[in-house]
Amino acid sequence: MPHDARILAVDDREENLTALAAVLDALPVEVVPVTSGQAALKELLNDDFALILLDVVMPDMDGFETAEHIKARPRTRDVPIIFLTAGGNTGEQAFRGYAAGAVDYLTKPFDPWLLRAKVSVFVELHRRNQQLQQQARLLRQTREEGEGGAAPAGCDRLLAALDQRVARIEADVARLRAGEPADELDAHVADLRTALDTLAAGG
Repeated sequence: MPHDARILAVDDREENLTALAAVLDALPVEVVPVTSGQAALKELLNDDFALILLDVVMPDMDGFETAEHIKARPRTRDVPIIFLTAGGNTGEQAFRGYAAGAVDYLTKPFDPWLLRAKVSVFVELHRRNQQLQQQARLLRQTREEGEGGAAPAGCDRLLAALDQRVARIEADVARLRAGEPADELDAHVADLRTALDTLAAGG
């Protein structure tokens, strides 16, 4: 069965990547492990990811520099990043992590349940966004095919509603990128579920 989402895990230590994959094994995700910032940037050139789990302390290119490159690319700047680190001044590093565009910051050893919960929220957000965008594309295609004749009843109204829902998701993601506390994520996802339920019911 295909996975709902792909997670990019970046850590220079193989044992840490193995541990991350084990922690996330219960979720419907594919964990793609890489051992350097350069390898992460290469993976991000062609593949789409719902989330990046990024180690801070790595040789050659550390997590902060890697994040700066990720956020500088139009293709990847909206992909959420959770920093994972084991050393140094955690307060200062957390500040640098959020400044580099991270949506969250966890210190090793982290609680496996907490990491799974946080990853689940971002995967759900990614999945809902994809669903809405796909529905919007289908409605646009239906409308275009109907040009020259009568458009399907309610097509424009549904398309406008979908556009509004997609805009809400994009606004939520923008708030997360702006550094809104991670505990607000559950509330955002609940709002999105309500919006989707309303749309599915024809509201």
